[in-house]
Amino acid sequence: MTKAIFFDIDGTLLDGIGGITSITDRVRAALKRLQSAGHYIFIATGRPYAFLQREILNFGFDGFVLLNGAVVMLDGKIIFKQALDNADVKKICDYAVSEGIEYMLEGHPQVYFRREFKAVEDFFHKINVDYSDFVRDFEIDDAVTYKIECVTFRKDVDNLDVIYKKILATEGFTGWSDPFRFKSLEVSSNKITKAEGIFCMLNYIGVDVKNSYAFGDGYNDIQMIERAGTGIAMGTAGENLKCKAKFVVPSVHEDGVAIGIEKYVL
Repeated sequence: MTKAIFFDIDGTLLDGIGGITSITDRVRAALKRLQSAGHYIFIATGRPYAFLQREILNFGFDGFVLLNGAVVMLDGKIIFKQALDNADVKKICDYAVSEGIEYMLEGHPQVYFRREFKAVEDFFHKINVDYSDFVRDFEIDDAVTYKIECVTFRKDVDNLDVIYKKILATEGFTGWSDPFRFKSLEVSSNKITKAEGIFCMLNYIGVDVKNSYAFGDGYNDIQMIERAGTGIAMGTAGENLKCKAKFVVPSVHEDGVAIGIEKYVL
């Protein structure tokens, strides 16, 4: 029976903050064993395509669930895309700027952030993303015409929770905040999640959900871990995710993905 396995990146396949910037040899071998056995392997991430490291792009994954499910790609072709409302994007970005919060607009294939946004630059350095080709000179009125799937806000200040709650109060949005690690908030349409992106992929390739597996560690992985056929949480995940998973495996530093593949998928 053909299986479909979905992998988060940050905290699951890689840990840029912790020094794991490349897929380890043991995990690489386990991923290749899955494909050799005739199974699909996919990335399921909050990142847009433009944030993906060259290693991820060149590895040979069968497809990508990007921007927390807002863009789904198979064999280089977009099979699903859910953009945000342009007027709402402008509204929340104007409010953020009035509060001194920086933002980046994430679409497919382009990403936009202004040259003066140094906190955003620092964010890219931390997650090891090359931003040299991103659009830096634009007006918010112009950028929203390009159909933005996700907006990420970033600032290292103390009152982020209040500001982020107000942004999330805008109708039609959902989001994930990580104030302790990156001081960031990712905002996307409340019509989509990684789980919905996975279901879209499964339906397209004709694999039953019971034959799907999802590996993740973050808040935005909860729904896919809960709703995949088999949800597998990383050891560094919070208890709110672990309690939804069928299995828990060790951290990235202990080749947790490889262990999970060997014990529970193969």
